[in-house]
Amino acid sequence: MSSDCVISDKATQWLRLSMVRGIGPMTGRKLVHAVGGIEHLWTQSTLELQKIDGIGPAALSALEPALEQDLDQAVEVTIELCRQRGIGLISPDDPPWPESLAPFDDAPLLLFFRGDVSCLHHQRMLAVVGARRASRESSIITRRWCSYLSNHQVCIVSGMAYGIDAAAHGGALEGESPTIAVLGCGMAALSEQQQRQVEAIAAQGCVVSEFLPEITARPEHFPRRNRIIAGLSHATLVMEADVRSGSLITARQALDYGREVFAVPGSVLGGNHAGCHLLIREGAVLTENADDVLQNMGWQSTEQGNPSGGKRYQPGDADESKLLQALVDGSMHLDHLAETCGLTVPELSPIVLRLELQGVIERLPGSRYMLSVELHRT
Repeated sequence: MSSDCVISDKATQWLRLSMVRGIGPMTGRKLVHAVGGIEHLWTQSTLELQKIDGIGPAALSALEPALEQDLDQAVEVTIELCRQRGIGLISPDDPPWPESLAPFDDAPLLLFFRGDVSCLHHQRMLAVVGARRASRESSIITRRWCSYLSNHQVCIVSGMAYGIDAAAHGGALEGESPTIAVLGCGMAALSEQQQRQVEAIAAQGCVVSEFLPEITARPEHFPRRNRIIAGLSHATLVMEADVRSGSLITARQALDYGREVFAVPGSVLGGNHAGCHLLIREGAVLTENADDVLQNMGWQSTEQGNPSGGKRYQPGDADESKLLQALVDGSMHLDHLAETCGLTVPELSPIVLRLELQGVIERLPGSRYMLSVELHRT
């Protein structure tokens, strides 16, 4: 189902409900359930709505103009904008609605989308989240892991932000499976660069938002976006996050939804991974490679892959072997590498250069190096 599909009558009614100021997802769902369906809501009198448990004066006051048809023009304007921009719209009453969101009272009242909405029913969905100002090392690893996971039939879900989100979608686009982006704004409120990102993701997956097309991004929107990321996904992987990161909101929402949470540990010196360490102390699965996710989720494949996302390499001599083994557990500064390998920096430098030119290792800021391949095991 592509985003140029016809918007159903039910979706139009849910859109109308979502445009009532003061009615959020939980109240909206309570109303629809109480009256026996969205199509019956607009025929109710104020007196009948007063009988619904939990519907207070504020909600009734907000609904009165909608019951009197005042929202019809606004609904028509939004639908026309969607048609002009190629934006689709689905509601909980439409077949493409993701089953993963069905159990939750705070699920969105509707989803605008671009791309292939059938992706929302993928059998293996993993949220990958983390810092916007992620380290280069974390971004590289995220991209590799997501490419590897995508080639193992895992749909990567993220928020199309900078840093870890961008690396996650980028890696997923290199793989075989779809990727899903959840926005914290409306689809017609994106910058030109963001529109290009949407087009790239929609070509191999789907972009969704619960916000009306022209709603711009605001800080309070991102916790709402994060709950959709957590709700859509069968598990959440936090790659790099400090203790104030919004990624922890996503992770804790995933736990509240009964989903598995994975976290990648890192250095204790800079604080960039302090949020991941906190999640691990609270019960998240300590994750050292992409296969940890596959194994814990029961998503193993009979095909053997390379979690690094790259080629395998056979060391050419003993010095290469010592250098590469030193990098197996993570990145290392050139001076520390020389000490570990028992070589001087002048002796080590040509070996490092040779391996870097072959794409076997990669240089990071600050004269640090990381492994780019998986080593052949003897």
